[in-house]
Amino acid sequence: MKRGLIAATGVAAMLMSVAACGSSDSDKGSGDSGSKDGAKGKTLTVWFMDGSNPAGWTKQVKDEFEQKTGAKLDIQVQKWDGIQQKLTTALSESNPPDVFEVGNTQTPSYAQTGGLAELGDLKKEIGADWTESLNKPSVFEGKQYAAPWWAANRVVIYNKKVWADAGIKDVPKTRDEFFKDLEAIQKKGDAEPLYLPGQNWYFFDGLTIGTGADLVKKDGKKYVSNLADPKVAKAMEIYKQYQAFSKAPKDKDEATPQQAEVFAKGKTGAFIGMGWEAKTAITANPAIEKDLGFFTIPGESADKPEGVFLGGSNLAIAEGSKKQDLAKEFLKIALSDKNESALAKEVGNIPNKDSLLASVKGNAAGEAAAPAAKGGGTTPLIPEWAEVENAPNPIKAYMTAVLSGKSPEDAAKQVESDLNKRLSKKQ
Repeated sequence: MKRGLIAATGVAAMLMSVAACGSSDSDKGSGDSGSKDGAKGKTLTVWFMDGSNPAGWTKQVKDEFEQKTGAKLDIQVQKWDGIQQKLTTALSESNPPDVFEVGNTQTPSYAQTGGLAELGDLKKEIGADWTESLNKPSVFEGKQYAAPWWAANRVVIYNKKVWADAGIKDVPKTRDEFFKDLEAIQKKGDAEPLYLPGQNWYFFDGLTIGTGADLVKKDGKKYVSNLADPKVAKAMEIYKQYQAFSKAPKDKDEATPQQAEVFAKGKTGAFIGMGWEAKTAITANPAIEKDLGFFTIPGESADKPEGVFLGGSNLAIAEGSKKQDLAKEFLKIALSDKNESALAKEVGNIPNKDSLLASVKGNAAGEAAAPAAKGGGTTPLIPEWAEVENAPNPIKAYMTAVLSGKSPEDAAKQVESDLNKRLSKKQ
């Protein structure tokens, strides 16, 4: 999932435009049932992001929708570049896409503007057993504004040959076992144990989830930095332990250079990344494929994996759509157990229900990701967070400062002014 966020000016414009142009309640449901009699001759417009809707799943859902409702489905695939402004504009107009994909952590920003239809009734009908960690980003100020579609989280991608050469027979089940394995590779001396740059921010976010830390806290009516919390410091100290096994730069993230391409050279024991990054490594060096392996990021104890950041996508209905009933019929089909399972099998993504996790069986990366999904989380689900991750992300600066020798407390003080300034910007 790409995670660019809405510009403040775009959100402000959208807030005014949606209020002026939104359909009346009488527009949204009239002649709009999911039955063939009510929907025949209508066309439902759905926006998916490039790479999100695989061919097999898309055909299955489209055929089922059109057969059940008698309506046509117009699927329009959007590019990630510039999508925030494009969607913001579309939602402010009189003919927005009826259904659209939105990044899970972007959902609060769109919900705040009034651009998303409430889906509380849909949640009651089909979402009683949606995984709480996946559904949480769909809720804003206690109301359901989207539906969880899929999620993905980081795993350990490792080189089986490097591990075997170091005498390691089994993948670790606890964090301490993982550290011991990395020490064994280090002692062997033929490979860098772990490639972990200093600013792999989403891995760090997962560690804060594992320690129960909150990156922000409420101060009156506003949010402010919570980086001085000992739980945040504990997460950073764990990150520092991992980073000690790496020669990667402390002031760069996983994209500079691409960590999968570094791993592809065959001189790295492991890296922490998304499952799809294995394909990047294979593209860079096809010979690495035979040595690739995956395992769940281990936590403090064997019965509880490490906390992970859950990236992913929700499906939402535009508040300005005049076909909301028909749009809900589409969501019922797209998010059915059958089609959620089909998506997981085709792609390896985490489905929106714990009961469907077995669907990823056979996909090695998906199998490694699944155990951690239930205990995963996201960045702070507040519209104010949008500004924080705009470059240069102050939390990345905090991480580099700690890795360069500052105490977590001093590093927090170093960046809190910038972080609070970003959190105070009006959305």
